[in-house]
This record gives sequence, structure tokens and C-alpha cells, in this order.
Amino acid sequence: EKHTDSILGWAKLLLCVSGYICSSKLVPVSQYVGTVMVCLLGVACLRGWGRWRNSEYQQFISILEETRKNHTPSNKVTLLWQQVRLYIHLLNVPSNRKLLSKTGVSLLKPEPKLRGAADSVLNSLRTLPCHIVSFLIAHSFGRRMLYPGSVFLLQRAMRPMLQQGQARLIEECEGQRNKLVACDGNEIDTMFVDRRRDEGQHGQTLVICCEGNAGFYEVGCMNTPLEGGYSVLGWNHPGFAGSTGVPFPQNEANAMDVVIQFAVHKLGFQLSEIVVYAWSIGGFTASWAVMSYPEIQALVLDASFDDLLPLALKVMPDSWSESRAGVIGQGVEKTNDFFLRYQGPVLLIRRTKDEIITTTGPEDIMSNRGNNLLLKLLQFRYPQVMTDDGVRAIRAWLAASNHVEEAAVYSSYEVDDDWCVSVLQSYKTERDVFFPWSVGEDMTLEGRRQLALFLARKYMRNFDSTHCTPLPYSEFTAPWRL
Repeated sequence: EKHTDSILGWAKLLLCVSGYICSSKLVPVSQYVGTVMVCLLGVACLRGWGRWRNSEYQQFISILEETRKNHTPSNKVTLLWQQVRLYIHLLNVPSNRKLLSKTGVSLLKPEPKLRGAADSVLNSLRTLPCHIVSFLIAHSFGRRMLYPGSVFLLQRAMRPMLQQGQARLIEECEGQRNKLVACDGNEIDTMFVDRRRDEGQHGQTLVICCEGNAGFYEVGCMNTPLEGGYSVLGWNHPGFAGSTGVPFPQNEANAMDVVIQFAVHKLGFQLSEIVVYAWSIGGFTASWAVMSYPEIQALVLDASFDDLLPLALKVMPDSWSESRAGVIGQGVEKTNDFFLRYQGPVLLIRRTKDEIITTTGPEDIMSNRGNNLLLKLLQFRYPQVMTDDGVRAIRAWLAASNHVEEAAVYSSYEVDDDWCVSVLQSYKTERDVFFPWSVGEDMTLEGRRQLALFLARKYMRNFDSTHCTPLPYSEFTAPWRL
């Protein structure tokens, strides 16, 4: 099987390369068609053998499962069962572990277009070529640049690492692999680790992990909450590893929806027992999740950003100035700020040496787009506190690149934590309203500055690291609650 799998992998690679060669007219089309037919024939034979193999294994597994129940743990059947279970998980996911989401998922309503000269027929014709070019770029190499984890060559290179990570989750963590069918037909590959039977205090909480644009649950951010004893549910983006489809925004939302439905209806968790944890561009699906399911317990965004467009502009050629914004809008969601509508606890983790989500480089910490997430969140929730002076004080705190400088800025404004808590508690007790709050309306300038810095420190934590460094469990803390 190892050698057969290697041969089929190379066949898929040759098929992909031959397509590029044929498109450049370096070889006759007939040779390309012949290559396609040979590869498709091999894959079809393998799929037929796989269906027969799966039916035989299902019968064997049912017998082995019954045998295991009637024996003591010291029996050798237990060891054999572990090996067979690992084998089945790595090769195939049984069809009885699929969950179908039958309802459609709304993403965002399109922005209303203003009527007038700007929307005239002449203007539409003038911008039509730009829209066509933007569409072609976004649906070809643009999508692959934004989500390199969906590229076959990268998945091929990482395959041994992914298999090892999946084996570790199954063998050491007793993970359960499931494939969920979203409402668009995409199969979403997931891994669930149940800690509810453990004695730890975190096992009753489920952490749903949303990976980055080149992240996989096998080797991704789900290892952080696992170290803390949480129950964890990881999933791969559409088109990543065992998941099918393409990672466009609507497909991402559909995948996130079926994952949450699975956690609630099949795994038995309440929404109030679920924490959504996202890294990098995973903040998009995480933000959509808490917007659509406001009963979720908390949201943690690590190394995430508010808007994709400024990050895309720094890597796109200047000659594309007319189409750069259009590329981002053609099937590629550009904002991660859905969570502003969420009323629950939020924690933002900013990497102080982040080289990916900064517009000018890691040495300029003020160009980190995570800063904008914090400012937008506070301006929505506490608009009376976030006056010009409040924003200026927070920007001074954000400019600090280490804990010593942060503490110096904090002490220079003489922030009294106890006073800030009492003010917020008093407001919440008297009114108990949803965000946005009007606290700070009748407050002095000094009081607003103190409260702004206090809130910034509660909603954001700094982690002295680069973008791709795994987050240690010590930095994964529950978001602040009043």
C-alpha cells in the first residue's frame, strides 16, 4: 500500500504538470489526453478497490468492537484494536461518521449600491474589463496565494508531517476523526479530542480551532488548548488535506456552520460551553461564528487582522492599481471584523515581531493590523471612552514593543485598576445593557484616558514572537469578563 500510494501520488503530480505543459503548447494535446486517461483509469480502479475494502473492514470492525467489549483491558485485543483503529482513521473515514448540514448559510448581505452617475451604464462598461481581470486573478493564482494550504504541491510536501500529526492525535490523545458534509456538498475533515471524562477543570469546555491560510489541524493551533486539558475540535479549510472544495468565503462560512452544528447536536456541547480560537486568517470564520451564534462562550483571536486589502497591497505590483481592490472583493472576503456584533468576551493576542500582518515590516509594531482590531472593538463597545484623547493614549500603549515599555506607559497615565472596575461594575449594575455602552459620557478627560488604557490591557495581550511560532499554553488564557 505504501508503494501504491506513492505511485498514485506521482501520477497526480505528473497529471498536474502535464496540464501546465499542454496549456503552454509544448506537447501535443493528444499526449496530454493520453496522460489524463491513464491517470483517471488508475484512480478509478483504486476507488473501486477502496469501496470493496471499506465494506470488508466495516464487518471486521463490528466484530472486533464486540470482542473488545467482552474482554478485560489486559487482553491483547485492546492493543490490536488501537492499531486497527489508527489504520482505519488514516486511510478512510467511515460513511456513518458523516453529518449533513441541509440548510443554507448566510454570509453577508451585499452592500446597497447608490443610484446615480457612478452607477450609470457607461461607468459599468468602463469598469467591466477591470472586473473581469479581477475575477480571473482571484479565482486562479490569487486564491492560491491567499490560501497556499490548498495548493497540491504544498500538501504533497507536508503529507508525511500531516500523517504523523494525525497519528499522534489518534494514538496519544484518543482523537476521533469525522467528516462533515456542509450544505454546499464539501466534506470537512475534523478531529475531536474529548476530555470531559478527565479530572481537569477545562475538559467540559470545547475549543473549536480555526487554522490559518497554510495551517492544518494535524500540526496547527489545536495543540495549544490540548496542552491545557480542554476538549478540542479541529477542522481543515475546504480544499485542505482531507477536506474537499475551495476556500472561498461562502464555503468557509458553510464549513464553520456544520462544525458548530456537529459540536452541538452530535458531540453534546451547549453553545455556552464553546470557545472559538483562531489563528491568522482563521479569524474570518471565527468572527462569522460568534456573529451567527452569539451564545458562544468566548472568542480568542491570535495574530489576526482587521482587513486583508492593506496586506495584499504590499505584495501586489503597483501596475495593478486599478484592479487590486477588485481582486480582494472577487470571492475573497477582506474583513475579519464580524465579531464587533458579538456581545461576549473577546481576547486579542498580538505578536510583537509579526512579519505577516504588518504593512511596513515587523520592526514597525504600529503597522500591525491587530492594532486596528483592538481600536475598532473598543470604539464599538465604549464610544464615549474612545475620544481622541482615549485613542491617543491607547496608541501610545500599542507603540510599546515589550512589557517594560508597556508598564511605563501604563504608569505614566496613573491608571487605577480598582477605580476602573468599580466604574464599569456600577454602569453594568444600573443599566445592564448590550454594547455599545455610554459609560464615560460625564467623565473627566483623565478618567477617560485611564479607562481606555485599562480596557485596552484587558482586551489585548502581547506575545513576543513572530507570526508562525506556536502559541504556548501559558499565553492561552480565558478572555476577561467584568
